[in-house]
Amino acid sequence: MLMRSLEAGSDSGEPPFVVARAHGAINICNQPECCTAIFIDYTSSLVCNTSRSERLSRNFLWFAMPSLQQCSCSNTDPLSDSIDSALADSRNIALVLLALAVGGFAIGTTEFATMSVLPLFAADLGIDAPTAGHVISAYALGVVIGAPMLAVLGARIPRRTLLITLMGMFALGNVLSALAPSYHWLLVFRFLSGLPHGAYFGAGALMATSLVPENRRATAVGRMFLGLTFATIVGVPMANWLGQAIGWRWSFVLVALLGVLTMVCVRLFAPIQHADPQSSALRELGALAKGQVWLTLGIGAIGFGGLFAVYTYLADTLMAVTHVPLTTVPLVLSVFGLGMTAGSIVVPWFADRALMRTAGWLLAWSALVLALFPFAAGNVWTVTLDIFLIGMGGALGTLLQTRLMDVAGDAQGLAASLNHSAFNTANALGPLLGGMAIDAGYGWTSPGWVGALLALGGLVFWAISCALDKAKGSMPN
Repeated sequence: MLMRSLEAGSDSGEPPFVVARAHGAINICNQPECCTAIFIDYTSSLVCNTSRSERLSRNFLWFAMPSLQQCSCSNTDPLSDSIDSALADSRNIALVLLALAVGGFAIGTTEFATMSVLPLFAADLGIDAPTAGHVISAYALGVVIGAPMLAVLGARIPRRTLLITLMGMFALGNVLSALAPSYHWLLVFRFLSGLPHGAYFGAGALMATSLVPENRRATAVGRMFLGLTFATIVGVPMANWLGQAIGWRWSFVLVALLGVLTMVCVRLFAPIQHADPQSSALRELGALAKGQVWLTLGIGAIGFGGLFAVYTYLADTLMAVTHVPLTTVPLVLSVFGLGMTAGSIVVPWFADRALMRTAGWLLAWSALVLALFPFAAGNVWTVTLDIFLIGMGGALGTLLQTRLMDVAGDAQGLAASLNHSAFNTANALGPLLGGMAIDAGYGWTSPGWVGALLALGGLVFWAISCALDKAKGSMPN
């Protein structure tokens, strides 16, 4: 990612300096007679004058993440060398984000695919479907507990090491799940598999945002989350097919292999980022004393629940209300994944310019399309379109991840990880309330109304958060 802007130069003897603000220190080159570019990155900035020998009336400002740590002044075409270096660094960032996304793909596959192979392991272990559903709850419970616990314990560990360790725990948990001899052991192993989930995404988000300028953070987090959304399109059908072809245990083996692949990619491409020497468990726990952190978590735990209320009962709704054949159900489910992927690509672009306003509009969008679900469910084309639009609301996770890092102060690790505790709280709350509406006799489409109310509930938390920001004199963007 390379961007250039021009600033008019001076006609007097000395060309002007361009003062640049970056996350780290600013270093000013003391060789203006040969330097031609300005570099800015997340660790340091290099500010240089335009060339004296080739008098240009402008200074050039180049952004490269990460940029050069030393001035590249030379007598041979320094500007071309600098551009090449910046482009190489941009490619390196893409590889880092890809490595983090592979981990998201592995986690997304195991989280959603377990639902799809539930009938298979229920029959094999001799349990009924409601009892088998506790296996999914055990994983979610592991996420909720593991996210804050591992974030606090890992506060002093370098991020790359922490990411590799967390993915190693994840891979081991899935191997043990594949080997589970009974239902109760499977419960234990799924709980263990869920422990590193939130902490991985939290540490990954911090690494992703550290590589880009402040106005590109939401996009960087969105790129990492593409792995999770892409899992709903490719990973889940692949794991489901594998489970039907050679047994449900191989679905967990596949996820474990994806975990190992993530470890390799992170080791090869992720930069070494040493932990802040001032980090401590006590400082991380300080995030829990911040009201804006709790409000942001409330937006996710309530506002996200609507998406899960509809998704959980979507297959039954499609067969009972839309009257589609069983073979069509996976296609509609994949459209939901396409919507999530599209949202993760498009929405962060707006969030980089106005984070909280984008979150508010996205919650309102979700309330609208969820309310339309009961009306759209009667036709396969309208319900498919509505499911795509509902899926786009999944981009809220990216926005809340960025918001938590804004309001957490020094407790970045814990706050970033707690986003996934909120996400899995929504995963429990939405299906619970949607199921209650169905049991009460309101029909298979009633989760749409429940989801709309939950999205509006999230919007209430959003409004309170914005109001508090305004009261303190900091207008939310």
